[in-house]
Formats: sequence, C-alpha cells, structure tokens
Amino acid sequence: MADKITGGCLCGQVRYEIKAEPRLQLACHCADCRKESGSAFSMSALVPREDIIIVGETKTYLDTGDSGNQISRVFCPNCGSSLYSEVAARPDALALKAGSLDDPGWFKPRVNLWTDSALPWVPIDPACKNFPKNAG
Repeated sequence: MADKITGGCLCGQVRYEIKAEPRLQLACHCADCRKESGSAFSMSALVPREDIIIVGETKTYLDTGDSGNQISRVFCPNCGSSLYSEVAARPDALALKAGSLDDPGWFKPRVNLWTDSALPWVPIDPACKNFPKNAG
C-alpha cells in the first residue's frame, strides 16, 4: 500500500486523503451496489471516519439495502463519480469506493458480501471470507 492514500472524483471537484490504513477491503455483489458501481460488483475500503479528510462538495442518495440498513451513497454532483457509502449500522466508518483511489494497485478484497447475488460469471475467491448475504 502507498505511504499516502489519496483519491477523488473523475472531474477533480472532490478530493480526499486517508490518514490511516483501511480496516478492511471488500467486494459487495448485491443488486444495489451493482447499479451504483455500474459494474458486476462494488469494491470498497472500510476507513474510520476520523481518518479521512474530504474536500469538495458532494451529494448523497439515501437508500435502504436488502439488509434493511439505511445506506447513504455519496457521489460528486458534477461528474457523478461514486466516492463512498455510509451505512447506518457502521456510523464510525466510510466505505470508500476503490475506483476513486488515485493508486488502487494495493487494493485487494479480503471479504465478499452477498455472494448469493453474484453474477454467475464472477469468480469468488475462496481465500476470502465469503458471505452469502451480509456479514452481520
């Protein structure tokens, strides 16, 4: 992993810096995360809220996940890039979208969520902790 972890949106209006190593790297295969990411799954780094500095205006879409938890999906209002999610069950952390990292080369998922919803052609790494639904 890089000494300094930075990232932001496509247009550069929103930038962030992480002051500590993420707690966890994960992939979520639920239908909502697929739609949000525009891909087969969403990849996120769980970062303590107090360890990230975010600069720039963001917009939030409030969602309710299959788990019943409220999810705030935060994105750039100018270019639409997904930046992070906030889950009501984890108010101390942000799920930073790996695609928004300046250097995502260090990112490797350690957990897969909602594998029951994974598309049939997506390989699920058996070395990861894999959960058919949410981790709980």
